[in-house]
Amino acid sequence: MGIDLENKHKRNKNRKEPRSEDPYLRLLVKLYRFLSRRTQAPFNRVVLKRLCMSRTNRPPLSLTRILRYSQDQSQRDKIIVVVGTVTDDARQETIPKLRVCALRFTERARARILRAGGEVLTFDQLALRSPTGSNTLLLHGPKNTREAVQHFGAPGVPHSSARPYVRAKGRKVERARGRRSGKGYKK
Repeated sequence: MGIDLENKHKRNKNRKEPRSEDPYLRLLVKLYRFLSRRTQAPFNRVVLKRLCMSRTNRPPLSLTRILRYSQDQSQRDKIIVVVGTVTDDARQETIPKLRVCALRFTERARARILRAGGEVLTFDQLALRSPTGSNTLLLHGPKNTREAVQHFGAPGVPHSSARPYVRAKGRKVERARGRRSGKGYKK
C-alpha cells in the first residue's frame, strides 16, 4: 500500500466547531450535532454547518427579503429558519403573520413580527417542534452586500467597478485620470 501523493496535503476546510466561545451557540451546536447524527434529515446537517460558520458567512436577512421568499400561501404556513440575524426594514409598511426562527432578532424586527401576530422562535424551540426540519423554509442573507466587497478588484482600471479607498469624496480628490475624458480616459 503506497502513499496517496495527490491528496497528501488536502484537508477538509469546513469547520467542525464554531470559533466563538459563546456558550449558547456551543449548546446549539451540540444539539444539532446530535440531531444530524440521529435523524437522517439533511436540514439538521445544513443548520449544523451554518452554526459553525463565521459572521461573514452568516449574513443578516431583512424582513423584506423574508417576505419576498415566502410570498405564496403554501410557504406562509411554514416556519422560516435563518441561521443568522433577522433585521427590520422600515420601507416595508405592513408585514403578515410570520413564524420565524433565527439566532438573533433586532429589537424592531422582533417587535414587528410579534405585533403582526407572528411568532419568534429560537433553535432549541425549533428542535422540539420540528426535529427533522419538516414544514420549514431555510433561508440565508446575501453574502456579497458587505461594504468591503465593493472594494474587491482593481479600482481605476478600465471597465472595473471596484470602489477605491479614498480619504474623501470631494471635488479635488481622485477626480482626474480615469474619471474625466479630458484627463487620459473616462471609465
